[in-house]
Amino acid sequence: MRYETLNGLRIPKIGFGTWNIGGGSSADRSRDVRSLAALRSAIDLGYTHFDTAEMYAAGHTEELLGRAIRDSGVPRESLFITSKVSPEHLRYDAALKSCESSLRHLAMDYVDLYLIHWPSAGMQLPETFRALNRLVAEGKVRHLGVSNFDLSLLKAAREQSESGILTDQVPYSLSDRSYVRNGVLEYCRQNGILLTAYSPVDKGHLKPGKALQLVAAARKLDPYQIALAWLTAQPSVIAIPMSEVPTHQQQNLEAGDLELTPNELSQLN
Repeated sequence: MRYETLNGLRIPKIGFGTWNIGGGSSADRSRDVRSLAALRSAIDLGYTHFDTAEMYAAGHTEELLGRAIRDSGVPRESLFITSKVSPEHLRYDAALKSCESSLRHLAMDYVDLYLIHWPSAGMQLPETFRALNRLVAEGKVRHLGVSNFDLSLLKAAREQSESGILTDQVPYSLSDRSYVRNGVLEYCRQNGILLTAYSPVDKGHLKPGKALQLVAAARKLDPYQIALAWLTAQPSVIAIPMSEVPTHQQQNLEAGDLELTPNELSQLN
């Protein structure tokens, strides 16, 4: 697995997203057996970066992730766990409570990365970051970041974070390059910030264009693997695909090691 390294921190190019594990916007406990099997499979395959949020299944996703990790016996310190505070909790006291709730659900003392999940109208970034900076100072959060922030908001967040911004997590794929066009990717590269691509294969609905089909056919690989490899070939970019199917999880993980040629990259670009 290839990694991105920032200030001595190594983060794998391919992580594991957990949206729809354990439910959607609310918990669906009837899916727990399947959800736990998916998480355990990902851990067994060697994923070490897991991305979750308090919004996912109303906290139940965090509970399932924590349980799967405990059951695995994998040392906590060998994993990189990301969670997020919801937009309705972007106030000082509410942000503190959200983090405490996430830690309780995960049954962990800290998360490696804590993100503002979505910006909200009228949010007070100074007040929110006062809480987030406190969480870092108390050791409950190791690194801070944002998600779905455009360029102006990313700049504003960077000014408020005492420990810097590790990432902006945004939709990015072969078919969605909006955060290239709006300048976020280039700003991240210029300022030591990672861009974390969510929905990197359009939630499994990526429609392979001619170039992707040609590259995949020549390589005798799944087009989704090539699409992920295109992302991970880019500096300052990591991706968090999700699948409950072990064979697809393995293929996603292997995409982090695929080396595309300059000609292949040119075709895809």
